[in-house]
Amino acid sequence: MADTKTENSSTATAEMPGENMVQVTFLPEGKTVEFEHGKLPYKEHGKPESILDVAINNHITLDHACGGNCACTTCHVWVKEGAENLSPMEDDEADRLDMAADLQLNSRLGCQVQIVKPGKVVVEIPAWNRNYVSEEH
Repeated sequence: MADTKTENSSTATAEMPGENMVQVTFLPEGKTVEFEHGKLPYKEHGKPESILDVAINNHITLDHACGGNCACTTCHVWVKEGAENLSPMEDDEADRLDMAADLQLNSRLGCQVQIVKPGKVVVEIPAWNRNYVSEEH
């Protein structure tokens, strides 16, 4: 497992991470994880240091039916804060997102959106996209 810190908090307003640290909060659960940028072990699902990769490294359920290959929309998330710390959307992701339910301006695919610089990121997993049974039982 990555050298991470996991916390449960009721809000997404945790303190700002230190230098070269990334802090990702997953809503609505309010689970916050921290790790050093560029040091997260790659778990072979999605792109390295993607939101999906962070979730898998920290035992946070984020469905990914296609294995993180940008072939479905089950890892669809809404970026609530920290978009400036994330990779720009590529054409493949934009094309796939066009098929996602409840598409919003802040929609991204967890397998494709990578953390490209240290800082705070807050993402929400839409209620209709949470499937806890599939991966935890």
